[in-house]
This record gives sequence, C-alpha cells and structure tokens, in this order.
Amino acid sequence: MSDVARDVAAVVVDYHADLELIGCVASLRRNGVEEIVVVENGDLGSTPEAALGAVRLVRPGLNLGYGAGVNRGAALASERTYLLVSNPDVVVHDGALAAMVDFLASHADYAIVGPRIVRPDASVYPSHRVFPNVWLAGAHALLSTWWEHNPATKRYRAPHPDGSVDWVSGACFLVRRDAFEAVGGFDERYFMFAEDMALCWSLAQHGWRVGASDEAVVTHVEGVSRARASRAMLVAHHRSALRFEWQSARGVRRLLAPLASLVLGLRLVVALSTSKGSPSAP
Repeated sequence: MSDVARDVAAVVVDYHADLELIGCVASLRRNGVEEIVVVENGDLGSTPEAALGAVRLVRPGLNLGYGAGVNRGAALASERTYLLVSNPDVVVHDGALAAMVDFLASHADYAIVGPRIVRPDASVYPSHRVFPNVWLAGAHALLSTWWEHNPATKRYRAPHPDGSVDWVSGACFLVRRDAFEAVGGFDERYFMFAEDMALCWSLAQHGWRVGASDEAVVTHVEGVSRARASRAMLVAHHRSALRFEWQSARGVRRLLAPLASLVLGLRLVVALSTSKGSPSAP
C-alpha cells in the first residue's frame, strides 16, 4: 500500500491563483502530502503565503514559465520517490494521490501517471492523449474549432488498445523522481503548453511508459492563471505545439513539418480572430 507522506513531494506553480491555490494546497494535505513546494511565478507577494500554512515558497522574482517553475521547485524538494506536479487551480479528490502512487508502485515500467481530470461541472477534461503525427495534429487543429467531436480529435484523445497513453496533462500528474531527473525535468524552451507532451516524449525515448488512472480523480478549474493574458497564452500555445512538432518529427514526418507549421499558423490566426479568452484544450 502507498505511503504518501513518506514517498511524495508536491510542486505547485502559482500565478495569481489566490483562493484556488489555497484550496489546492488544502486538498494535497487531505491526501497526506507533508512536503509542498509552491513556486510564485506571479508578481512578488502575489502568493497568499499566510493562508497556505507550512509550505516552502520559492520566489524567483519573475515568471519563469510553467515547466521551468516546476524544475525550480523540484530542485528544492527532498529526494522522495515520487513528485506530484500540479496547477494551482486543481483540487485533488480524497484517495486520488494514493491511487496514483499505487499505480506506479505496481507498474515498474511506467514513469508517470495522470489522474482523470474533471471540470467543476463534472464534465471530463481530455487529459490522456496520443502523440499527434502531422496529419492527425493538422486535422485536429483545424476541425476542433468548429467540430468538437470530429474523428481526428477523438483519435488524438483515445488511449492505446492496452490502456496506455502517450502523454498526460501537466495540470496534475505523479512522476518517479529518478525518471524525471534522468531526462532533465521539463524542457525549459517551452514557456507554457506542450511542455507536458515534451516531457512524456522524452521519458518514452528513455524506455518509460505513460499511464492513466481512472481511480484517481481531480477537479481542474481551468484558466484561472492564463486568463490574465489570454491572447499571449494563445500565441504561447501554438508556438509550443510547433516546437514539439519540430522536436519529435522523424523521417518523412520531418519533411512534412513545414506543413504542420502552416496549419498551426492558420489555426492561430483563426483563434486570435474568434476567441475572447484562453485557448481550448489542445
């Protein structure tokens, strides 16, 4: 059985999440987490330190980006077996963290596991996905804006026949500390978005698998932090997707990467002209 207090350190990157961050930290404590590192990516003093209790607060003095913020927090966390990474607007349901620890403890070839993520209205957020090839990514990118449940998007968000997935959302996941360090943590060239996909891709290159646990459930408010700069986040979203395509493409797919660039560019133009808020789930 799992021992969350002994085995897990948590890193939460805050960017003006305020009350949602307080709820996140409280939910981690209810799940038995004793070591919590909070990285303040927002303005100095923006994290409600007094209301958080005994957490280790890291103040880099600027917005490092999500992955870089996690890396700074992880570097200061003690050497426990697992690292829980979470957005500040996530509430971890009771028993969810123990379920994720049990999953990794019983699957030695898996480095990372993601929970089932639900929104406040109880709808399921598509947090478990496959690595997109240029055609799948292009069809999903172009069609999802107008046709939410198109075949390409369904394929992109479907698990493999054995139940494994290629990558899980960075909003909340549990990863083996040694595997995370072996790949150098998050790739800090990704400021925001697709850093989770790049991390899982790097783990796969090192022979690890990625899993999902439906027994572990968290609620994600979504967009609390990015709402402060929604159009900038749209640009960051598409820039990161393009970076991942060039990073991961091999063979013929590499030759088609310029086409992927064109498709993503068109989608960004459409998104900027039609969206008033944050980007939809990629």
